[in-house]
Amino acid sequence: MIQDRIGRSLTALRVSVIDRCNLRCTYCMPADVFNKNYTYLKPDEILTFDEIQTVVQSAMNLGVRKIRLTGGEPLLRPKLWDLIKKIKSLGIEEIALTTNGLLLEEQAAALYGAGLDRVTVSLDTLNPPLFQRMSGTSVSIQKVLRGLKAAQEIGFLNIKVNAVIQRGVNENEILSLAHFARTEGLHLRFIEFMDVGHTNHWSKDQVVPGQEILDALKTQWTLLPLAPSKNHVAREWIYEDGLGKVGFINSVSEAFCGGCDRGRLTADGLFYTCLFSAKGLDLKSSLRDSHDVLVLTELMAAQWLQREDRYSELRAEMNEQPRIEMSRMGG
Repeated sequence: MIQDRIGRSLTALRVSVIDRCNLRCTYCMPADVFNKNYTYLKPDEILTFDEIQTVVQSAMNLGVRKIRLTGGEPLLRPKLWDLIKKIKSLGIEEIALTTNGLLLEEQAAALYGAGLDRVTVSLDTLNPPLFQRMSGTSVSIQKVLRGLKAAQEIGFLNIKVNAVIQRGVNENEILSLAHFARTEGLHLRFIEFMDVGHTNHWSKDQVVPGQEILDALKTQWTLLPLAPSKNHVAREWIYEDGLGKVGFINSVSEAFCGGCDRGRLTADGLFYTCLFSAKGLDLKSSLRDSHDVLVLTELMAAQWLQREDRYSELRAEMNEQPRIEMSRMGG
């Protein structure tokens, strides 16, 4: 198993399949930037499913056991279930999906049938007007809730809900989201607002620390900490009454770079070793030149071996460096 310069293995790969989205969330793809004049990737610039399969096979040679499909909004990629089948045919241990849930109701059955193991849905509020403001859309939140229900009914287990909490925006939603997750049998995870890219107007003043959220939950419920799992970014707690658990991804207040085992593949074939990386390794050129698994394996290995990313730990020193937007990198 390959390790980087500070001893971190590569065991997970996040694969962005598209750079487009059907929402305009202010912390990811704000409408004032991602408008009709924004230049998205052209179809021929995006990796085909066969090309993605080849990259995954190469990554597995280096120790990757888990794949997560991201975007943009991955369910905008036509027939995503065909990619899932291709990846599953390689013998991957787990393949998961992160989605905004808008298209989940229609696609849950096909995704499940293709072998998708886990689903995570992004949901920052249950308040319909606030949902529309935060997502920059007129779509009803009920469509997301129906998607969650469809995923449960088709057979997906341990469905996660990710909520990004911003001060002055949705910090009043913490308890209602927790109650909803407990009632519906969902695994809620609170994510600190991160400074990915340069278009989301990030300010540390808007970050609600995970500890503050935990303290709010403890006013209503008794929670017990779970022992941390190796390479898991979330700190997890269980409710004493047995109604589920809640996680905290505190990348701003409690950096976890030391345990990060993730590589990232963009829709146009760039391999990054950190969410905050400024430069990626071009795999697409090699793919389209030879489609050789061993060549790709060597390229990715060389990139990982020289990896020393620690952005979250060194944020104060590195905040001015160039960064790739979340929708392009894959969250």
